[in-house]
Amino acid sequence: MGKAVKDCGVLEVARLAPDVYSIWIEAKEIVKEARAGQFVSLYPHDGGHLLPRPISICEIDGEGGRLRLVYRVVGYGTAELSLMTPGSKVRVMGPLGNGFPLEENKNLKNVILIGGGIGIPPMLCVANAIKKLDASANVTAVIGYRDRHDFLSDDLYEVADNLVVATDDGSRGTHGTVIDAMNENDVQGDVIYACGPTPMLRGVKNHGEQFGIPVWLSLEERMACGIGACLGCVCESTEVDDHSQVKNKRVCKDGPVFPAGEVVL
Repeated sequence: MGKAVKDCGVLEVARLAPDVYSIWIEAKEIVKEARAGQFVSLYPHDGGHLLPRPISICEIDGEGGRLRLVYRVVGYGTAELSLMTPGSKVRVMGPLGNGFPLEENKNLKNVILIGGGIGIPPMLCVANAIKKLDASANVTAVIGYRDRHDFLSDDLYEVADNLVVATDDGSRGTHGTVIDAMNENDVQGDVIYACGPTPMLRGVKNHGEQFGIPVWLSLEERMACGIGACLGCVCESTEVDDHSQVKNKRVCKDGPVFPAGEVVL
């Protein structure tokens, strides 16, 4: 059954960093089903731009029926979203995708969350969900930025037990990648959940294989329909997909979260 498109009220919009914005929307029906690692698709108001913009869920406020989305402005749709004000309406479809298997892995107590760039927002959602599931779980968040213009680090600092930061230019934390930061700070754990650009995910996958740690990756991919119909966001997989009968997976429908061993990066 397909997801219905709902009109959601905008509650708050804030700029977090250059081109990075946070928006809270009232979405009671979506919140009832939403899980950490899922995303929603937002439709522009301009009829000339038909395709929705997929945005990962950053925070789920179950009691208030609100969702927080954090996104980077990269084109018309996200630029329009950044200009909205409280009281505006936005058309939203979701929740979409499969989310991270937190309940299934709740016996794994030492959790490493890795986020790079705009892959950081869903990691805040994961951190909150893990602590809600098991307050005694030890969560280490490893986050990577291009430069000193960070965002959500304070939010993650509040919920995670440990916070490790890397920057490409060395302006904060470790000078290098998230893997460099993990090695420099001797980050160890029982499981890794990660979201970010493909080169980062490739490094995380290799790290998990090297140390025998199970890894789940949330892939960032351009999407069109968001529901698995158009095959515009396929990634290469290690097994034959039941839908396409080739070694491909639909990121929006089969993912965006995959066990690292199931995808080729």
